[in-house]
Amino acid sequence: MEALPEVVDVAEPLPRVRALNAQQQAAVDHAPEAGALLVVAGAGSGKTATLAARAARHLEQGVAPSRLLLLTFSRRAAHEMSRRVGETLHATLGLPTRAPAPQLPWCGTFHSVAVRLLREAADAIGLAAGFTVLDRGDAEDLMGLTRQELGLAARERRFPMAGTCLAIHSRRVNTGRALADLLARDFPWCSPESAEIERLLGAYAAAKRAQHSLDYDDLLLAWWLLMQEPAWAARIAARFDAVLVDEAQDINHLQAAIVQALRPSGRGLTLVGDDAQAIYGFRGAEVRHLLDFPARFTAPPARVLLLERNYRSTAAILDASNAVIALAERRFAKTLRSERPARHSRRPALRTVADEAAQAAGVAEAVLDARERGLALKRQAVLFRAAHHSMALELELARRRIPFVKYGGLRFAESAHVKDLLALLRWADNPHAALAAWRVARLLPGFGPASARKVVDTLAAPDRFRPPAAAASAWGELQALLQHLRGDQARWPDDLARALAWYRPQLERLHADAALRWADLQQLAALAPSHGSRIAFVTELALDPPAASSDEARDPSLDEDYLILSTIHSAKGQEWDAVHVLNVVDGCMPADLAVGQREELEEERRLLYVAMTRAKDELSLWVPQRFYVTQQRTWGDRHLYALRSRFIPDELLPLFDTDAAAPRAASGHDAGTGAASERVACSAAGADPEAAAAGAGGIDLLQRLFGAPPPVGAQKGSPT
Repeated sequence: MEALPEVVDVAEPLPRVRALNAQQQAAVDHAPEAGALLVVAGAGSGKTATLAARAARHLEQGVAPSRLLLLTFSRRAAHEMSRRVGETLHATLGLPTRAPAPQLPWCGTFHSVAVRLLREAADAIGLAAGFTVLDRGDAEDLMGLTRQELGLAARERRFPMAGTCLAIHSRRVNTGRALADLLARDFPWCSPESAEIERLLGAYAAAKRAQHSLDYDDLLLAWWLLMQEPAWAARIAARFDAVLVDEAQDINHLQAAIVQALRPSGRGLTLVGDDAQAIYGFRGAEVRHLLDFPARFTAPPARVLLLERNYRSTAAILDASNAVIALAERRFAKTLRSERPARHSRRPALRTVADEAAQAAGVAEAVLDARERGLALKRQAVLFRAAHHSMALELELARRRIPFVKYGGLRFAESAHVKDLLALLRWADNPHAALAAWRVARLLPGFGPASARKVVDTLAAPDRFRPPAAAASAWGELQALLQHLRGDQARWPDDLARALAWYRPQLERLHADAALRWADLQQLAALAPSHGSRIAFVTELALDPPAASSDEARDPSLDEDYLILSTIHSAKGQEWDAVHVLNVVDGCMPADLAVGQREELEEERRLLYVAMTRAKDELSLWVPQRFYVTQQRTWGDRHLYALRSRFIPDELLPLFDTDAAAPRAASGHDAGTGAASERVACSAAGADPEAAAAGAGGIDLLQRLFGAPPPVGAQKGSPT
């Protein structure tokens, strides 16, 4: 294992924040002037409580709430962190129960903070103050339109679809890698089209600039570019006395550089994360940014503290989990120790079964047995590497009438009716938003694609557009609404009520299940008052939308209890009394497409570790030995044999209860990329190859954002 900087011993704490252990207290008491602090917080070790107490300590020491920047990776995490900081201050300062908790105006996700800073700098960098933030669906639509306009959709040879091209753009921005290298490694089937993809991405950038729109990935790139300007970097950094980053193992190269630019000396900087839970490489995150953090700050040197006391899992579960992650090539060496009573500890089960059908039946029986012992279904979870791995289990649960909820699928803001309403609000805020204009125009009776195209073509001079005669009245009503929303008389959230009143007749005309969809929109209306403006409301929904909507839900009838099914990625940060992990075999975990690169293979190991550490009392890993080939006759018997995951080699078997002879582990668990010679292919979901100028005295950030490739390692200020 590669050596990492020495971890300092935990010193005797200063006056304690209530309910913290010695390790946590040492993190809270670290003096800001002593330099950067990295808290490596193991699973279940009280990370959130520690970070909240650290933020509260800054406030106790005189930092104004408006000068504390707390960066997270989800809006829910930001809200929870703000709440916990308030609770901690109440406890430590002895404030009255009814005294309001301090507000943290700069507690948010990287992307939401980027939006706020870019809106403040809009005039100086040539952006409209009401610039549009494209959600993933709108960005893909714009990529598709650009692809079509360039004639790439009507060629003899296959060209990557819009979704693939957007994924290439996203990966390029978030990793900083050159396009040719990125295609060769991550999208090899697209490599022959490298020149055309470069042309497409340039045209896509030009389209966004013309429409004063940024996609999700542009936000970080624009913030990074802003921090490359010395005057702006100093101005933004001077706003904050303390910067705290949650889930720091998930940062990408842009976020790492932004954090360092905010605190070049490291003073007042705190990062909390766990290298063993870094599982978002597909988003451009790289665990090396956390591992290399101490080397970034030398005067004064960064301090590294470990949180190893686990309050979630039993000792036996932690023994097995520690052993799995100890085989990682490079990590902060730590050993989680359980704070649970030893009498509740029993070894995790390694259950070897004949095939996927036997796995499904075994999980269903185990779940029902636990329920009969008094463990509610909601306190049990089944986790899997990819969404399609649970298909056989879902059929078995339905057959046995065991209710379940599966986490995954489309997000709330990707459903048609929500996108319609948000498009209307976006067009009101940004008259140049061509995609929004196209979508709204198509809602009108009498408007087809040709009429909607004319609306888009005349956005710069809307008086030139003449609607079809049959749609003149509907067009007039829409224009009256847009004029009101853009006028000085517009008030939030009354704007939303007017927009809903206009949209409801369209909804009832276009959708048979309008009542269910209207309930979603009413939920949207209930969220509106918590946002200060229409722009803030639309932007937040694009950055961090709710998880589900009625048009993708099944029968809305409720059961008194239900089992949780979830991908491992969706389960991060959660915990259950009993956890079952499906398909712990080579080809599924690690996924067969992840064994070509050491970094990807190590991330697969961390995925298994994350799954195991979700369990509090009971953990079962399932090892089906045989997988049937799907493309064969109905009663065909063609199949492949699977080997136990290389992440559980023979020497770890004594840490598990094995209720059947376990198959020999796949070779190469510590050799890197070698795949087993006979292995089942259980590819991860999504692996299918096709599934205005700057003002006077301003800076030309837009030219660099939209007119040049994203930063790569050799460029100034790049963290790579």
